[in-house]
Amino acid sequence: MSKRDPLKREVTKGLTTMTPSEAFVETLVANGVTDVFGIVGSACMDALDIFPAAGIRYIPTVHEQGAGHMADGFSRVSGRHGVCMAQNGPGITNFVTAIAAAYWAHSPVVMITPESGTMGMGLGGFQETEQLPIFSKITKYQGHVNNPRRMAEITARCFDRAMLDIGPTQLNIPRDYFYGEYAYEIPEPIRIENGSGGSQALKEAATLLAGAKFPVIIAGGGVVMSDGVDACVALAELLDAPVVNSYLHNDSFPANHRLWCGPLGYQGSKAGMQLIQQADVVLALGTRLGPFGTLPQHGLDYWPTHAKIIQVDADPKMLGLVKKISVGLLGDAKSSALALAQELRGSELACHTNRDKRLAEIAKQKSAWEHELNEWTHERDPYSLDVIRDSSAMHPRQMLREMEKAMPKNAMVSTDIGNICSVSNSYLRFEQPRSMLAAMSFGNCGYAFPAVIGAKVAAPDRPAVAYVGDGAWGMSFGEILTCVRENIPTTAVVFHNKQWGAEKKNQVDFYSRRFLGTDLENPSFAAIARSMGAEALVVEKLSDVGPALAAACEAQKQGKTTVLEMMVTRELGDPFRRDALSMPVRKLAKYKDYV
Repeated sequence: MSKRDPLKREVTKGLTTMTPSEAFVETLVANGVTDVFGIVGSACMDALDIFPAAGIRYIPTVHEQGAGHMADGFSRVSGRHGVCMAQNGPGITNFVTAIAAAYWAHSPVVMITPESGTMGMGLGGFQETEQLPIFSKITKYQGHVNNPRRMAEITARCFDRAMLDIGPTQLNIPRDYFYGEYAYEIPEPIRIENGSGGSQALKEAATLLAGAKFPVIIAGGGVVMSDGVDACVALAELLDAPVVNSYLHNDSFPANHRLWCGPLGYQGSKAGMQLIQQADVVLALGTRLGPFGTLPQHGLDYWPTHAKIIQVDADPKMLGLVKKISVGLLGDAKSSALALAQELRGSELACHTNRDKRLAEIAKQKSAWEHELNEWTHERDPYSLDVIRDSSAMHPRQMLREMEKAMPKNAMVSTDIGNICSVSNSYLRFEQPRSMLAAMSFGNCGYAFPAVIGAKVAAPDRPAVAYVGDGAWGMSFGEILTCVRENIPTTAVVFHNKQWGAEKKNQVDFYSRRFLGTDLENPSFAAIARSMGAEALVVEKLSDVGPALAAACEAQKQGKTTVLEMMVTRELGDPFRRDALSMPVRKLAKYKDYV
Protein backbone atom coordinates (compact mmCIF):
# COMPACT_ATOMS: atom_id res chain seq x y z
CA MET A 1 0.00 0.00 0.00
CA SER A 2 1.36 3.41 -0.98
CA LYS A 3 0.50 6.26 1.34
CA ARG A 4 0.63 8.64 -1.63
CA ASP A 5 -2.00 6.67 -3.52
CA PRO A 6 -5.04 7.27 -1.29
CA LEU A 7 -7.43 5.22 -3.41
CA LYS A 8 -5.53 1.94 -2.98
CA ARG A 9 -6.03 1.59 0.77
CA GLU A 10 -8.51 -1.00 1.94
CA VAL A 11 -11.66 0.29 3.61
CA THR A 12 -13.76 -1.95 5.84
CA LYS A 13 -16.96 -2.97 4.05
CA GLY A 14 -20.37 -3.82 5.46
CA LEU A 15 -21.74 -3.52 8.98
CA THR A 16 -18.78 -4.12 11.30
CA THR A 17 -18.25 -3.82 15.03
CA MET A 18 -15.45 -1.41 15.89
CA THR A 19 -14.59 1.49 18.17
CA PRO A 20 -15.67 5.04 17.30
CA SER A 21 -12.00 5.95 16.80
CA GLU A 22 -11.71 3.16 14.25
CA ALA A 23 -14.92 4.28 12.53
CA PHE A 24 -13.58 7.82 12.39
CA VAL A 25 -10.24 6.74 10.91
CA GLU A 26 -11.86 4.31 8.45
CA THR A 27 -14.01 7.19 7.19
CA LEU A 28 -10.91 9.34 6.69
CA VAL A 29 -9.35 6.53 4.67
CA ALA A 30 -12.53 6.17 2.59
CA ASN A 31 -12.18 9.86 1.69
CA GLY A 32 -8.57 9.52 0.59
CA VAL A 33 -7.00 11.35 3.56
CA THR A 34 -3.23 10.87 3.63
CA ASP A 35 -2.10 13.83 5.72
CA VAL A 36 -3.48 15.66 8.76
CA PHE A 37 -1.94 18.86 10.15
CA GLY A 38 -2.15 19.95 13.78
CA ILE A 39 -0.80 19.81 17.31
CA VAL A 40 -1.25 16.66 19.32
CA GLY A 41 -3.76 16.68 22.17
CA SER A 42 -5.25 14.17 24.53
CA ALA A 43 -8.75 14.85 23.20
CA CYS A 44 -8.07 13.05 19.91
CA MET A 45 -5.21 10.77 20.96
CA ASP A 46 -7.15 7.53 20.73
CA ALA A 47 -7.83 8.10 17.02
CA LEU A 48 -4.37 9.55 16.44
CA ASP A 49 -2.82 6.36 17.79
CA ILE A 50 -4.05 4.36 14.78
CA PHE A 51 -3.23 6.91 12.05
CA PRO A 52 0.05 5.17 11.06
CA ALA A 53 -1.63 1.80 10.65
CA ALA A 54 -4.19 3.47 8.36
CA GLY A 55 -1.53 5.13 6.20
CA ILE A 56 -2.25 8.62 7.51
CA ARG A 57 0.61 10.94 8.32
CA TYR A 58 0.05 13.31 11.21
CA ILE A 59 2.20 16.42 10.69
CA PRO A 60 2.81 18.26 13.98
CA THR A 61 3.10 22.01 13.47
CA VAL A 62 4.32 24.90 15.61
CA HIS A 63 0.93 26.62 15.82
CA GLU A 64 -2.61 25.58 15.01
CA GLN A 65 -3.13 28.57 12.72
CA GLY A 66 -0.20 27.29 10.69
CA ALA A 67 -1.81 23.84 10.60
CA GLY A 68 -5.04 25.32 9.21
CA HIS A 69 -3.15 27.22 6.51
CA MET A 70 -1.23 24.05 5.65
CA ALA A 71 -4.49 22.17 5.20
CA ASP A 72 -5.69 25.02 2.97
CA GLY A 73 -2.52 24.96 0.84
CA PHE A 74 -2.71 21.17 0.59
CA SER A 75 -6.28 21.26 -0.69
CA ARG A 76 -5.66 24.02 -3.21
CA VAL A 77 -2.77 22.17 -4.84
CA SER A 78 -4.10 18.62 -4.57
CA GLY A 79 -7.77 19.29 -5.31
CA ARG A 80 -8.54 17.00 -2.36
CA HIS A 81 -9.55 17.62 1.23
CA GLY A 82 -7.08 19.39 3.47
CA VAL A 83 -7.46 18.21 7.06
CA CYS A 84 -6.45 19.79 10.37
CA MET A 85 -7.03 18.60 13.93
CA ALA A 86 -5.98 19.81 17.39
CA GLN A 87 -6.76 19.81 21.11
CA ASN A 88 -10.15 21.02 22.32
CA GLY A 89 -10.52 24.60 23.54
CA PRO A 90 -7.46 26.79 22.83
CA GLY A 91 -6.13 24.49 20.13
CA ILE A 92 -9.40 24.79 18.27
CA THR A 93 -9.84 28.54 18.69
CA ASN A 94 -6.39 28.97 17.13
CA PHE A 95 -7.86 27.62 13.88
CA VAL A 96 -10.21 30.59 13.43
CA THR A 97 -8.05 32.80 11.18
CA ALA A 98 -6.97 29.94 8.95
CA ILE A 99 -10.50 28.62 8.49
CA ALA A 100 -11.77 32.11 7.62
CA ALA A 101 -9.05 32.32 4.95
CA ALA A 102 -10.05 28.90 3.60
CA TYR A 103 -13.69 29.99 3.53
CA TRP A 104 -12.97 32.91 1.22
CA ALA A 105 -10.67 30.76 -0.91
CA HIS A 106 -13.35 28.06 -1.33
CA SER A 107 -10.92 25.43 -0.06
CA PRO A 108 -12.41 22.04 0.95
CA VAL A 109 -10.72 21.96 4.35
CA VAL A 110 -12.16 19.65 7.01
CA MET A 111 -11.42 20.94 10.50
CA ILE A 112 -11.71 18.24 13.14
CA THR A 113 -12.52 19.77 16.51
CA PRO A 114 -12.59 17.42 19.50
CA GLU A 115 -14.39 19.18 22.34
CA SER A 116 -14.76 18.77 26.09
CA GLY A 117 -16.45 15.59 27.27
CA THR A 118 -20.23 15.48 27.47
CA MET A 119 -20.28 14.97 31.25
CA GLY A 120 -18.31 18.16 31.86
CA MET A 121 -19.75 20.59 29.31
CA GLY A 122 -21.29 23.65 30.93
CA LEU A 123 -19.33 23.28 34.17
CA GLY A 124 -16.46 25.55 33.19
CA GLY A 125 -13.96 22.71 33.02
CA PHE A 126 -10.41 22.73 31.75
CA GLN A 127 -10.04 23.89 28.10
CA GLU A 128 -13.80 24.18 27.67
CA THR A 129 -15.59 26.46 25.22
CA GLU A 130 -18.53 26.21 22.86
CA GLN A 131 -16.79 25.38 19.61
CA LEU A 132 -19.65 25.46 17.12
CA PRO A 133 -20.75 29.13 17.39
CA ILE A 134 -17.17 30.32 16.83
CA PHE A 135 -17.05 28.87 13.32
CA SER A 136 -20.69 29.21 12.31
CA LYS A 137 -20.10 32.06 9.83
CA ILE A 138 -16.85 30.78 8.30
CA THR A 139 -17.76 27.19 7.45
CA LYS A 140 -20.04 25.72 4.81
CA TYR A 141 -21.29 23.00 7.14
CA GLN A 142 -20.93 22.01 10.81
CA GLY A 143 -21.31 18.41 11.84
CA HIS A 144 -21.64 17.59 15.54
CA VAL A 145 -21.36 13.97 16.63
CA ASN A 146 -24.23 13.86 19.14
CA ASN A 147 -23.96 10.11 19.68
CA PRO A 148 -20.89 7.87 19.19
CA ARG A 149 -22.97 5.51 17.05
CA ARG A 150 -23.16 8.30 14.44
CA MET A 151 -19.38 8.81 14.18
CA ALA A 152 -18.97 7.40 10.65
CA GLU A 153 -22.16 9.02 9.34
CA ILE A 154 -21.40 12.57 10.46
CA THR A 155 -17.69 12.33 9.67
CA ALA A 156 -18.55 11.28 6.13
CA ARG A 157 -21.08 14.08 5.78
CA CYS A 158 -18.48 16.71 6.70
CA PHE A 159 -16.14 15.38 4.03
CA ASP A 160 -18.93 15.25 1.46
CA ARG A 161 -20.15 18.75 2.17
CA ALA A 162 -16.65 20.24 1.93
CA MET A 163 -16.53 19.06 -1.67
CA LEU A 164 -20.17 19.65 -2.58
CA ASP A 165 -20.30 23.15 -1.08
CA ILE A 166 -16.71 24.00 -2.04
CA GLY A 167 -15.45 25.24 1.31
CA PRO A 168 -14.38 24.34 4.84
CA THR A 169 -16.47 22.24 7.18
CA GLN A 170 -16.26 21.51 10.90
CA LEU A 171 -16.46 18.07 12.47
CA ASN A 172 -17.10 18.54 16.20
CA ILE A 173 -16.64 15.46 18.40
CA PRO A 174 -17.02 15.27 22.20
CA ARG A 175 -13.79 13.74 23.40
CA ASP A 176 -15.50 10.88 25.27
CA TYR A 177 -17.22 9.76 22.06
CA PHE A 178 -14.00 8.28 20.64
CA TYR A 179 -14.39 5.35 23.04
CA GLY A 180 -16.72 2.34 23.18
CA GLU A 181 -17.73 -0.33 20.68
CA TYR A 182 -20.58 -0.18 18.15
CA ALA A 183 -21.64 -1.50 14.76
CA TYR A 184 -20.75 0.84 11.85
CA GLU A 185 -20.97 0.86 8.09
CA ILE A 186 -18.44 3.22 6.52
CA PRO A 187 -20.24 5.45 3.96
CA GLU A 188 -18.84 5.79 0.47
CA PRO A 189 -17.98 9.38 -0.52
CA ILE A 190 -20.63 11.26 -2.47
CA ARG A 191 -19.28 12.84 -5.64
CA ILE A 192 -21.47 14.57 -8.18
CA GLU A 193 -20.90 15.58 -11.76
CA ASN A 194 -21.19 19.34 -11.87
CA GLY A 195 -23.43 20.81 -14.53
CA SER A 196 -22.86 23.52 -17.11
CA GLY A 197 -25.89 25.70 -16.34
CA GLY A 198 -29.42 25.85 -17.64
CA SER A 199 -29.96 25.12 -21.32
CA GLN A 200 -31.77 28.41 -21.95
CA ALA A 201 -29.10 30.40 -20.13
CA LEU A 202 -26.39 28.67 -22.18
CA LYS A 203 -28.18 29.63 -25.39
CA GLU A 204 -28.51 33.25 -24.24
CA ALA A 205 -24.85 33.39 -23.23
CA ALA A 206 -23.75 31.87 -26.54
CA THR A 207 -25.88 34.40 -28.43
CA LEU A 208 -24.21 37.27 -26.59
CA LEU A 209 -20.74 35.87 -27.27
CA ALA A 210 -21.53 35.18 -30.92
CA GLY A 211 -22.60 38.79 -31.37
CA ALA A 212 -19.68 40.32 -29.49
CA LYS A 213 -17.17 42.47 -31.34
CA PHE A 214 -14.69 42.58 -28.46
CA PRO A 215 -15.32 39.72 -25.98
CA VAL A 216 -13.04 39.38 -22.95
CA ILE A 217 -12.83 36.37 -20.64
CA ILE A 218 -12.07 36.66 -16.92
CA ALA A 219 -10.63 33.34 -15.76
CA GLY A 220 -11.36 32.97 -12.05
CA GLY A 221 -10.52 30.55 -9.30
CA GLY A 222 -13.35 28.30 -10.38
CA VAL A 223 -11.42 27.54 -13.57
CA VAL A 224 -8.60 26.13 -11.45
CA MET A 225 -10.82 24.30 -8.98
CA SER A 226 -12.77 22.60 -11.76
CA ASP A 227 -9.58 21.59 -13.61
CA GLY A 228 -10.97 23.71 -16.42
CA VAL A 229 -7.91 25.56 -17.72
CA ASP A 230 -7.79 23.54 -20.96
CA ALA A 231 -11.50 24.15 -21.52
CA CYS A 232 -11.00 27.88 -20.93
CA VAL A 233 -8.07 27.93 -23.37
CA ALA A 234 -10.15 26.16 -26.03
CA LEU A 235 -13.02 28.64 -25.65
CA ALA A 236 -10.66 31.62 -25.76
CA GLU A 237 -9.03 30.28 -28.93
CA LEU A 238 -12.43 29.72 -30.54
CA LEU A 239 -13.27 33.38 -29.94
CA ASP A 240 -9.71 34.70 -30.17
CA ALA A 241 -10.65 36.67 -27.07
CA PRO A 242 -8.18 38.18 -24.60
CA VAL A 243 -8.14 36.48 -21.21
CA VAL A 244 -7.43 38.16 -17.88
CA ASN A 245 -6.97 36.44 -14.54
CA SER A 246 -9.24 37.37 -11.67
CA TYR A 247 -7.48 38.91 -8.67
CA LEU A 248 -4.89 36.58 -7.07
CA HIS A 249 -5.69 33.75 -9.48
CA ASN A 250 -2.70 34.30 -11.78
CA ASP A 251 -2.60 30.53 -12.44
CA SER A 252 -6.07 30.36 -14.01
CA PHE A 253 -4.75 30.79 -17.57
CA PRO A 254 -1.26 29.98 -18.90
CA ALA A 255 0.94 33.06 -19.04
CA ASN A 256 2.81 31.78 -22.09
CA HIS A 257 -0.38 31.78 -24.18
CA ARG A 258 -0.83 34.46 -26.84
CA LEU A 259 -4.26 35.43 -25.42
CA TRP A 260 -3.13 35.78 -21.79
CA CYS A 261 -3.21 39.41 -20.68
CA GLY A 262 -2.47 39.21 -16.96
CA PRO A 263 -4.36 39.69 -13.70
CA LEU A 264 -6.90 42.33 -12.71
CA GLY A 265 -7.02 43.96 -9.30
CA TYR A 266 -4.43 45.57 -7.08
CA GLN A 267 -1.02 45.86 -8.79
CA GLY A 268 -2.33 43.79 -11.69
CA SER A 269 -1.67 44.00 -15.40
CA LYS A 270 -2.26 47.34 -17.07
CA ALA A 271 -2.52 45.46 -20.37
CA GLY A 272 -5.41 43.39 -19.07
CA MET A 273 -7.12 46.49 -17.71
CA GLN A 274 -6.75 48.42 -20.96
CA LEU A 275 -8.22 45.49 -22.87
CA ILE A 276 -11.21 44.73 -20.64
CA GLN A 277 -12.03 48.43 -20.77
CA GLN A 278 -12.81 47.90 -24.48
CA ALA A 279 -15.06 44.88 -23.98
CA ASP A 280 -18.64 44.80 -25.19
CA VAL A 281 -19.19 41.33 -23.65
CA VAL A 282 -17.38 39.94 -20.60
CA LEU A 283 -17.47 36.25 -19.74
CA ALA A 284 -16.73 35.98 -15.99
CA LEU A 285 -15.80 32.30 -15.83
CA GLY A 286 -15.69 30.84 -12.34
CA THR A 287 -15.40 34.13 -10.48
CA ARG A 288 -17.64 35.99 -8.06
CA LEU A 289 -16.27 39.33 -9.37
CA GLY A 290 -15.27 40.35 -5.86
CA PRO A 291 -15.36 44.10 -5.26
CA PHE A 292 -11.71 44.41 -4.30
CA GLY A 293 -10.58 42.53 -7.39
CA THR A 294 -12.23 45.01 -9.77
CA LEU A 295 -11.21 48.31 -8.14
CA PRO A 296 -9.51 51.02 -10.24
CA GLN A 297 -5.76 50.61 -10.46
CA HIS A 298 -2.82 52.38 -12.12
CA GLY A 299 -5.13 55.39 -12.48
CA LEU A 300 -7.51 53.30 -14.61
CA ASP A 301 -11.20 52.90 -13.80
CA TYR A 302 -11.18 49.99 -16.20
CA TRP A 303 -14.45 48.14 -15.52
CA PRO A 304 -16.55 48.28 -18.74
CA THR A 305 -19.80 49.68 -17.35
CA HIS A 306 -21.71 49.27 -20.64
CA ALA A 307 -20.58 45.73 -21.42
CA LYS A 308 -22.91 42.74 -21.21
CA ILE A 309 -21.78 40.45 -18.39
CA ILE A 310 -22.10 36.66 -18.48
CA GLN A 311 -21.24 35.23 -15.08
CA VAL A 312 -20.55 31.54 -14.41
CA ASP A 313 -20.39 30.42 -10.77
CA ALA A 314 -21.07 27.22 -8.88
CA ASP A 315 -22.65 29.18 -6.03
CA PRO A 316 -26.03 30.72 -6.91
CA LYS A 317 -25.60 33.39 -4.23
CA MET A 318 -22.67 34.88 -6.17
CA LEU A 319 -24.52 35.41 -9.43
CA GLY A 320 -25.14 39.12 -9.93
CA LEU A 321 -24.10 39.90 -6.35
CA VAL A 322 -21.36 42.42 -7.13
CA LYS A 323 -21.84 43.36 -10.78
CA LYS A 324 -25.06 43.61 -12.76
CA ILE A 325 -25.19 40.65 -15.13
CA SER A 326 -27.02 39.94 -18.38
CA VAL A 327 -26.87 36.15 -18.08
CA GLY A 328 -26.10 33.98 -15.08
CA LEU A 329 -24.95 30.39 -15.43
CA LEU A 330 -25.16 28.26 -12.31
CA GLY A 331 -22.48 25.77 -13.18
CA ASP A 332 -19.01 24.41 -13.02
CA ALA A 333 -16.49 26.57 -14.88
CA LYS A 334 -15.07 23.67 -16.89
CA SER A 335 -18.45 22.25 -17.86
CA SER A 336 -19.80 25.68 -18.77
CA ALA A 337 -16.78 26.53 -20.92
CA LEU A 338 -17.11 23.23 -22.78
CA ALA A 339 -20.86 23.73 -23.27
CA LEU A 340 -20.43 27.30 -24.51
CA ALA A 341 -17.77 26.18 -26.99
CA GLN A 342 -20.12 23.50 -28.25
CA GLU A 343 -22.94 26.05 -28.66
CA LEU A 344 -20.63 28.41 -30.57
CA ARG A 345 -19.04 25.92 -32.97
CA GLY A 346 -20.45 26.40 -36.43
CA SER A 347 -21.89 29.80 -35.54
CA GLU A 348 -21.03 32.99 -37.32
CA LEU A 349 -19.00 34.92 -34.76
CA ALA A 350 -18.97 38.71 -34.97
CA CYS A 351 -15.62 38.85 -33.23
CA HIS A 352 -13.99 37.05 -36.16
CA THR A 353 -14.68 40.01 -38.45
CA ASN A 354 -12.18 42.16 -36.53
CA ARG A 355 -9.93 39.35 -35.28
CA ASP A 356 -6.69 40.76 -36.70
CA LYS A 357 -7.32 44.19 -35.24
CA ARG A 358 -8.11 42.72 -31.81
CA LEU A 359 -5.07 40.44 -31.81
CA ALA A 360 -2.90 43.40 -32.76
CA GLU A 361 -4.39 45.37 -29.87
CA ILE A 362 -3.63 42.51 -27.49
CA ALA A 363 -0.03 42.34 -28.65
CA LYS A 364 0.33 46.12 -28.44
CA GLN A 365 -1.00 46.39 -24.87
CA LYS A 366 1.06 43.44 -23.63
CA SER A 367 4.23 44.84 -25.17
CA ALA A 368 3.60 48.27 -23.67
CA TRP A 369 3.03 46.78 -20.20
CA GLU A 370 6.20 44.68 -20.36
CA HIS A 371 8.17 47.73 -21.42
CA GLU A 372 6.68 49.75 -18.56
CA LEU A 373 7.56 47.04 -16.04
CA ASN A 374 11.13 46.94 -17.34
CA GLU A 375 11.42 50.71 -16.97
CA TRP A 376 9.60 50.81 -13.60
CA THR A 377 12.74 50.32 -11.55
CA HIS A 378 11.58 52.19 -8.45
CA GLU A 379 8.53 53.90 -6.99
CA ARG A 380 8.30 57.56 -7.98
CA ASP A 381 6.23 59.26 -5.29
CA PRO A 382 8.03 61.89 -3.13
CA TYR A 383 8.21 59.66 -0.05
CA SER A 384 9.82 56.80 -1.96
CA LEU A 385 12.32 59.12 -3.59
CA ASP A 386 13.22 60.47 -0.15
CA VAL A 387 13.82 57.06 1.42
CA ILE A 388 15.86 55.61 -1.46
CA ARG A 389 18.12 58.63 -1.98
CA ASP A 390 20.81 57.39 0.41
CA SER A 391 19.95 53.71 0.36
CA SER A 392 22.13 50.96 -1.03
CA ALA A 393 19.41 48.33 -0.65
CA MET A 394 17.60 46.78 -3.61
CA HIS A 395 14.54 48.34 -5.21
CA PRO A 396 11.59 45.97 -4.64
CA ARG A 397 10.35 46.07 -8.23
CA GLN A 398 13.75 45.26 -9.66
CA MET A 399 14.11 42.42 -7.18
CA LEU A 400 10.66 41.03 -8.08
CA ARG A 401 11.51 41.17 -11.78
CA GLU A 402 14.66 39.12 -11.14
CA MET A 403 12.63 36.66 -9.09
CA GLU A 404 10.18 36.30 -11.96
CA LYS A 405 12.98 35.49 -14.40
CA ALA A 406 14.53 32.86 -12.12
CA MET A 407 11.34 31.17 -10.93
CA PRO A 408 11.15 27.49 -11.99
CA LYS A 409 8.32 26.91 -14.47
CA ASN A 410 6.56 24.36 -12.26
CA ALA A 411 6.91 26.30 -9.01
CA MET A 412 4.11 26.90 -6.53
CA VAL A 413 4.19 30.41 -5.05
CA SER A 414 2.28 31.66 -2.03
CA THR A 415 2.01 35.35 -1.22
CA ASP A 416 1.36 37.03 2.09
CA ILE A 417 -0.33 40.35 2.72
CA GLY A 418 1.94 43.37 2.53
CA ASN A 419 3.11 46.09 0.19
CA ILE A 420 5.85 44.22 -1.64
CA CYS A 421 3.91 40.95 -1.67
CA SER A 422 1.04 42.81 -3.29
CA VAL A 423 3.30 44.48 -5.84
CA SER A 424 4.41 40.97 -6.85
CA ASN A 425 1.00 40.57 -8.51
CA SER A 426 2.55 42.42 -11.46
CA TYR A 427 5.31 39.83 -11.80
CA LEU A 428 3.87 36.41 -10.95
CA ARG A 429 3.21 34.38 -14.10
CA PHE A 430 2.37 30.68 -14.25
CA GLU A 431 2.05 28.14 -17.02
CA GLN A 432 0.12 25.52 -15.05
CA PRO A 433 -2.79 25.68 -12.61
CA ARG A 434 -2.69 25.08 -8.85
CA SER A 435 0.45 27.20 -8.68
CA MET A 436 -0.55 30.40 -6.87
CA LEU A 437 -1.80 30.60 -3.31
CA ALA A 438 -2.91 33.78 -1.56
CA ALA A 439 -5.00 34.66 1.48
CA MET A 440 -7.68 36.00 -0.87
CA SER A 441 -10.39 38.26 0.52
CA PHE A 442 -9.62 37.56 4.17
CA GLY A 443 -6.22 39.16 3.72
CA ASN A 444 -4.55 37.85 6.87
CA CYS A 445 -0.86 38.09 7.65
CA GLY A 446 1.09 34.93 8.38
CA TYR A 447 -0.58 32.95 5.60
CA ALA A 448 2.05 32.39 2.92
CA PHE A 449 4.68 30.25 4.62
CA PRO A 450 2.45 27.62 6.23
CA ALA A 451 0.26 27.49 3.11
CA VAL A 452 3.22 26.65 0.91
CA ILE A 453 4.29 23.97 3.39
CA GLY A 454 0.91 22.31 2.88
CA ALA A 455 1.31 22.72 -0.87
CA LYS A 456 4.69 20.99 -0.72
CA VAL A 457 3.18 18.05 1.15
CA ALA A 458 0.56 17.76 -1.60
CA ALA A 459 3.08 18.07 -4.45
CA PRO A 460 6.52 17.09 -3.10
CA ASP A 461 8.15 17.12 -6.56
CA ARG A 462 7.31 20.79 -7.24
CA PRO A 463 9.37 23.74 -5.96
CA ALA A 464 7.51 25.60 -3.21
CA VAL A 465 8.21 29.30 -2.63
CA ALA A 466 6.64 31.72 -0.15
CA TYR A 467 6.77 35.52 -0.55
CA VAL A 468 6.59 37.13 2.90
CA GLY A 469 7.10 40.64 4.26
CA ASP A 470 9.15 41.03 7.41
CA GLY A 471 6.08 41.90 9.49
CA ALA A 472 4.14 38.81 8.48
CA TRP A 473 7.31 36.73 8.79
CA GLY A 474 7.32 37.46 12.51
CA MET A 475 3.97 35.66 12.71
CA SER A 476 4.98 32.56 10.77
CA PHE A 477 8.71 31.85 10.86
CA GLY A 478 8.26 29.37 13.69
CA GLU A 479 7.02 26.89 11.08
CA ILE A 480 10.63 26.58 9.89
CA LEU A 481 10.77 23.98 12.65
CA THR A 482 7.93 22.08 10.99
CA CYS A 483 9.86 22.00 7.71
CA VAL A 484 13.07 20.83 9.40
CA ARG A 485 11.50 18.33 11.79
CA GLU A 486 9.17 16.81 9.22
CA ASN A 487 11.47 17.00 6.19
CA ILE A 488 9.22 19.29 4.16
CA PRO A 489 11.69 21.38 2.12
CA THR A 490 10.49 24.83 1.10
CA THR A 491 11.87 28.26 0.26
CA ALA A 492 10.83 31.44 2.06
CA VAL A 493 11.68 34.79 0.47
CA VAL A 494 11.53 37.44 3.19
CA PHE A 495 11.33 41.08 2.11
CA HIS A 496 13.27 42.91 4.82
CA ASN A 497 12.40 46.62 4.79
CA LYS A 498 11.79 47.11 8.53
CA GLN A 499 8.18 48.18 8.26
CA TRP A 500 4.55 47.27 7.92
CA GLY A 501 4.62 48.65 4.39
CA ALA A 502 0.95 48.46 3.40
CA GLU A 503 -0.17 50.41 6.45
CA LYS A 504 2.78 52.78 6.31
CA LYS A 505 1.73 53.84 2.82
CA ASN A 506 -1.60 54.95 4.28
CA GLN A 507 0.25 57.07 6.84
CA VAL A 508 2.30 58.60 4.01
CA ASP A 509 -0.74 59.49 1.92
CA PHE A 510 -3.30 60.39 4.57
CA TYR A 511 -1.47 61.19 7.82
CA SER A 512 1.42 63.45 6.84
CA ARG A 513 4.06 60.75 7.46
CA ARG A 514 3.19 60.38 11.14
CA PHE A 515 4.35 56.79 11.57
CA LEU A 516 2.73 55.02 14.47
CA GLY A 517 3.18 51.26 14.88
CA THR A 518 4.54 50.73 11.37
CA ASP A 519 8.33 50.79 11.90
CA LEU A 520 10.00 47.51 12.79
CA GLU A 521 13.39 46.71 14.26
CA ASN A 522 14.30 43.21 13.19
CA PRO A 523 17.08 40.77 14.02
CA SER A 524 18.89 38.80 11.33
CA PHE A 525 16.24 36.50 9.93
CA ALA A 526 18.96 34.47 8.22
CA ALA A 527 20.70 33.84 11.55
CA ILE A 528 17.42 32.77 13.16
CA ALA A 529 16.74 30.37 10.29
CA ARG A 530 20.18 28.80 10.60
CA SER A 531 19.71 28.34 14.34
CA MET A 532 16.50 26.44 13.57
CA GLY A 533 18.27 24.06 11.19
CA ALA A 534 17.46 25.67 7.85
CA GLU A 535 19.73 27.08 5.17
CA ALA A 536 19.77 30.87 4.88
CA LEU A 537 21.25 33.63 2.77
CA VAL A 538 21.21 37.41 3.01
CA VAL A 539 20.77 38.89 -0.49
CA GLU A 540 21.84 42.51 -0.94
CA LYS A 541 22.71 42.74 -4.65
CA LEU A 542 20.31 42.54 -7.56
CA SER A 543 22.71 40.28 -9.44
CA ASP A 544 22.46 37.70 -6.65
CA VAL A 545 18.65 37.47 -6.57
CA GLY A 546 18.10 35.05 -9.43
CA PRO A 547 20.97 32.69 -8.57
CA ALA A 548 19.91 32.63 -4.91
CA LEU A 549 16.33 31.68 -5.76
CA ALA A 550 17.43 29.05 -8.27
CA ALA A 551 19.83 27.51 -5.75
CA ALA A 552 17.20 27.49 -2.99
CA CYS A 553 14.68 25.72 -5.23
CA GLU A 554 17.34 23.21 -6.27
CA ALA A 555 18.20 22.61 -2.60
CA GLN A 556 14.63 21.44 -2.02
CA LYS A 557 15.57 18.31 -3.98
CA GLN A 558 18.11 17.57 -1.24
CA GLY A 559 15.48 18.12 1.44
CA LYS A 560 16.70 21.58 2.45
CA THR A 561 14.54 24.49 3.56
CA THR A 562 16.06 27.87 2.72
CA VAL A 563 15.28 31.40 3.89
CA LEU A 564 16.33 34.17 1.51
CA GLU A 565 16.51 37.47 3.38
CA MET A 566 16.08 40.17 0.74
CA MET A 567 17.40 43.55 1.87
CA VAL A 568 15.17 46.08 0.14
CA THR A 569 14.49 49.79 0.38
CA ARG A 570 11.55 51.31 2.25
CA GLU A 571 9.94 52.64 -0.93
CA LEU A 572 6.26 51.79 -1.22
CA GLY A 573 3.81 50.91 -3.97
CA ASP A 574 0.31 52.33 -4.30
CA PRO A 575 -1.85 52.18 -1.16
CA PHE A 576 -3.68 48.92 -0.67
CA ARG A 577 -6.97 50.42 0.50
CA ARG A 578 -7.34 53.80 -1.15
CA ASP A 579 -11.05 52.95 -1.47
CA ALA A 580 -11.44 52.67 2.32
CA LEU A 581 -9.68 55.82 3.54
CA SER A 582 -10.30 59.55 3.30
CA MET A 583 -8.44 62.61 4.55
CA PRO A 584 -8.98 63.08 8.30
CA VAL A 585 -10.95 66.00 9.75
CA ARG A 586 -9.98 67.16 13.25
CA LYS A 587 -12.57 69.12 15.25
CA LEU A 588 -10.85 69.67 18.59
CA ALA A 589 -8.22 72.40 18.89
CA LYS A 590 -5.67 70.16 20.62
CA TYR A 591 -5.65 67.95 17.52
CA LYS A 592 -5.45 70.83 15.03
CA ASP A 593 -1.91 69.94 13.95
CA TYR A 594 -2.95 66.39 13.11
CA VAL A 595 -4.44 67.02 9.70
